[in-house]
Amino acid sequence: MNQDQPWRFALAATVLFAGLRLFALFATPLELYPDEAQYWLWSRTLDAGYFSKPPMIAWVIHLTTAIGGNSEAVVRLASPLFHAVTGLVLFAVGRRFYDAWTGLLALLIYQLMPGVVLSSGLISTDTLVLCFLSVALLAYVDLPQAKRPLFTAAGLGAALGLAMLSKYAALYAVIGIGLHLCLDPSARKVWTLKTAAAAIGVFLIVIAPNLAWNALHGFETVAHTASNTSLQTGLKFDVVEMARLLIEQFGVFGLSFGVLIVAGVLAVRRRLGPKEVLLLCWTAPPIVIVAVQAFLTRANANWTAAAYVSGAVLAAGLLMRWRRRWPTAVTVAGAGGLGLQAVFAVLFLIWVTVPETADVMGAANSFKRVKGWRATAEATTRRAEVEMADRGLTAIAVDDRFLFNSLAYYGRDFFARPGAPPLKIWLRQNKAGNQAEAAAPLTPADGARVLLVTAAEVKLSEDPDAKMAPRVALISRDFVHARTLEVSRARLDRKRIRRGVLILGEDFQPRDRN
Repeated sequence: MNQDQPWRFALAATVLFAGLRLFALFATPLELYPDEAQYWLWSRTLDAGYFSKPPMIAWVIHLTTAIGGNSEAVVRLASPLFHAVTGLVLFAVGRRFYDAWTGLLALLIYQLMPGVVLSSGLISTDTLVLCFLSVALLAYVDLPQAKRPLFTAAGLGAALGLAMLSKYAALYAVIGIGLHLCLDPSARKVWTLKTAAAAIGVFLIVIAPNLAWNALHGFETVAHTASNTSLQTGLKFDVVEMARLLIEQFGVFGLSFGVLIVAGVLAVRRRLGPKEVLLLCWTAPPIVIVAVQAFLTRANANWTAAAYVSGAVLAAGLLMRWRRRWPTAVTVAGAGGLGLQAVFAVLFLIWVTVPETADVMGAANSFKRVKGWRATAEATTRRAEVEMADRGLTAIAVDDRFLFNSLAYYGRDFFARPGAPPLKIWLRQNKAGNQAEAAAPLTPADGARVLLVTAAEVKLSEDPDAKMAPRVALISRDFVHARTLEVSRARLDRKRIRRGVLILGEDFQPRDRN
């Protein structure tokens, strides 16, 4: 059989996946998710760190938008490209560790992961960290046979550093390396003082700017990341929550998560080979740690994403090994699982390109947060122009970070005009809880005459006035004079709208938040 055939299939599959995803990005009418708008806003001012995330995502968006402009598609442009690179790197890892066909299967498992399918339609920190972790894994796998071990070790350190600049979940890989070195004596023999110094030194050099930024900002990002564990709210010891998270991993990684469960059982029984032990050491820490976190407090399903770079190769390696023993059963099960995930991938592309199909098929709820922001921003800026022509405005303020980020993006032309009022956020608490509240809080100095915006998702079956009235009253009490100006509506699907209320507030005198 032609030895180049798996590589050609891998390249063709990569071009197909990336091409379809790029087409969907430019064809979709869906708007930016508020977190994406936040990343875009960060990218306007390059820095070595931000309130809740390390800087890589802002740097990447800055690059793509500098080349192609600020449209939604260009903001998201890097996502399918990074996924394409990750898939090819995993092909290389599978080929190095096993053979080219295993590498091809690892690529397909990764590209058809439900989590990858979903994230290919938006820009997220997970997309970036997975790419750099795949490069780190390749360097780690290559190190024992490397012709230039110092260069390979330095590459490992650089890749881990870039992964850390993408998302602090990259630390799971560091834990995985430490675990592997503890379990496998032969792995320790690969490292020398020079290679260890090269890896650690380059890693520290790469992350040094973000460490310095955190030190200058009271370790803001680290503290925010730690707060996501919710340990300060008390321990729950919830077995159901942990089980829910583990079941949800089938929705993140796909049906191949069952293979990883079997791998864990085989590891306990000491029936895994050295290659599988290495891969499991990289795969297990995110899943185990996040599962424990779910048991103790809470955890989101995607927090395990760092596991599935190595997990894709591990699943492919075991499936190919089992296929030699049970060819028919494994082939049918594997093809069936990937086939179902391929169907989902096609459906997702259809839903993204023609969102009305998601409404018809009952999937509209999944897209509600990427709709309606433009309409809310347009209603706000339109009213702002009226008020500016009347007696002027000292600020435009919103009451949550989602609305702040979306208004900053969809109102960017308005706020870029000379003399436009600044965009601020009204604080619910005394302490800033996000980047917007830290950087642009509404203060009495801005509060002479403010156009305030509050918005909420409302079901058509609900009384919108009853739902919005408490929010309007809470905001209005911080002003000597406040009156409602108008209401905006943006359709999300057949059952929901985003209802916005515009308030004119004068003489801002915030009450004590204690």
